[in-house]
Amino acid sequence: MLCAVYKTRKKEGMYLYLPEKDNFADVPEPLMEMFGRPELVTILALDKRERLGLVDKQKLIDELTEKGFYLQMPPKEENLLETHRESLGLSKTPDKKF
Repeated sequence: MLCAVYKTRKKEGMYLYLPEKDNFADVPEPLMEMFGRPELVTILALDKRERLGLVDKQKLIDELTEKGFYLQMPPKEENLLETHRESLGLSKTPDKKF
């Protein structure tokens, strides 16, 4: 199975996978508006890959088959301030003082 991978300039790490190059017919219009102008990154032969980085291969294949697309969201960024506060034994967010 081949798969076309597109990126967006609107959000780093967000990718749209399609089973057919430049066929966005199954992608909902609101998603396409949010995604912006797709830029082709690569064409993947899924049969020849065991792993796909941050994407679960079976979930990708299932979504492509069932929905006609797969949206990869960027990993959640760690809040360094919250992590530091927790390491000091404080709550994640400072108390509000009025």
